[in-house]
Amino acid sequence: MAHNPYIYIFIMAAVTYAIRVLPLTLIQKQIKSQFLQSFLYYVPYVTLAVMTFPAIVTATQSPISGAIALVVGILAAWLGAGLFQVAVSCCVVVLISEMVIFL
Repeated sequence: MAHNPYIYIFIMAAVTYAIRVLPLTLIQKQIKSQFLQSFLYYVPYVTLAVMTFPAIVTATQSPISGAIALVVGILAAWLGAGLFQVAVSCCVVVLISEMVIFL
């Protein structure tokens, strides 16, 4: 049996469309639940974190250097460094740690 890729594309498009359209059509009035409002407020941040954190650790040659860079980036951001400074510090930490690990 041959697999038709257009069927898969159609199913993915239908699911993606339904996820975006159904909330708009089913929810007509303003959401008054404080719990639901706060849940919906944090959904984009959680989604970004779920996609980003595994990539941070697996993007390097060694997961140890990725984990070290993650800790350094969190500390730099906690101490008030800007996005550019955090990114540069993480890159430098990965470079140094991979040079040390793979000597």
